[in-house]
Amino acid sequence: MKRIIDCIIAALCLVIFSPVCLVIALAIRMEDGLPVIYKQERIGLHGKPFFIYKFRSMRVDAEKDGPERMMWAVKLLQENFDNVPLALDTANKKAIEAGIKVYNRTNGKPIVNSADAGSRISNIDLAAANDAICIALCSADGIAKDNEERMMHCHHMLERGLSLGMEATDLWFDPLFLVVKGMQDKQMDVLNAIKLFSDEGLKSTGGLSNNSNGAPKNVRPIMDSALVAMAMMQGLTSAIVNPNDLRLMETIKSCDIFKNNELYSDSYLDA
Repeated sequence: MKRIIDCIIAALCLVIFSPVCLVIALAIRMEDGLPVIYKQERIGLHGKPFFIYKFRSMRVDAEKDGPERMMWAVKLLQENFDNVPLALDTANKKAIEAGIKVYNRTNGKPIVNSADAGSRISNIDLAAANDAICIALCSADGIAKDNEERMMHCHHMLERGLSLGMEATDLWFDPLFLVVKGMQDKQMDVLNAIKLFSDEGLKSTGGLSNNSNGAPKNVRPIMDSALVAMAMMQGLTSAIVNPNDLRLMETIKSCDIFKNNELYSDSYLDA
């Protein structure tokens, strides 16, 4: 019933806003030519791929300036935040290579975000050729259905990296944190996958806040903090998180104390 209601409301909105859509389409056509619509594949519920269609907001040749812009961004960020490594995240491989060329490795290697065991596996080759770390998504153009499949993808990417001369520690495996709303029954699988990585001495990472997408704003920090504590106890070695989330950062620092990663002091939260 909900699906039917959603489709009816969506159809009504399309009819009501069609004059506005027409104006937007004409504006894009007059300003920058065709195509007016941008199409891209995304991953939806239960790992099912789907295509989104939206009005194009970038130039058709937007990637042409990618290498120059990436070099500018890397230099700017490292001049102002020189205590952490940077993850270079774009589908433009030439831009990633350009960013690596100007990267200051004083505080570690650059990170390529990301490869998977499917259409993006060549990003492992890119990372290996440039002595970079690579985030490796344990999927193949879709969410793995279980941990047997996750580990199959993990080992496939690990073998590829090792064959190209990479160290196992230069591959950071991402089990893909899933949205609780709609995929609640898959949460323990993700946590168990992190334990499987840890048992093999592999590094792990992931976009932690994916789990709380769609939850009320006041609930999200609570969910994120609970999950990071559980994931760290399973062996999670890094995560993509919001450093301005005080509750989350206090939880991470406290977990490091309990795991004996950091020496306790009464002021450990101020570190």
